[in-house]
Amino acid sequence: MNGEPELNINETLDCIGLFCPIPIFNTTEAINNIKIGEVLEVLTDDPASKQDIPRWAKRTGHKMLKFEDLGDNFRFLIERTK
Repeated sequence: MNGEPELNINETLDCIGLFCPIPIFNTTEAINNIKIGEVLEVLTDDPASKQDIPRWAKRTGHKMLKFEDLGDNFRFLIERTK
């Protein structure tokens, strides 16, 4: 254990192979299909998403819980807040 609590992921969105702006469109759609307080996992290999997804979360008022650079892709955990 690394001391971090394991987050409960309610939905996973696979955007591997998709490039801007598709991951943002898909993330918006997916977050609207989960309940407030639930967590969306987004997987993408679009380099632009490193800036785009956190910026989108801030702009839309959702909570960026975690970002991981997994080498060949990125993993974001976003909590729906409204």
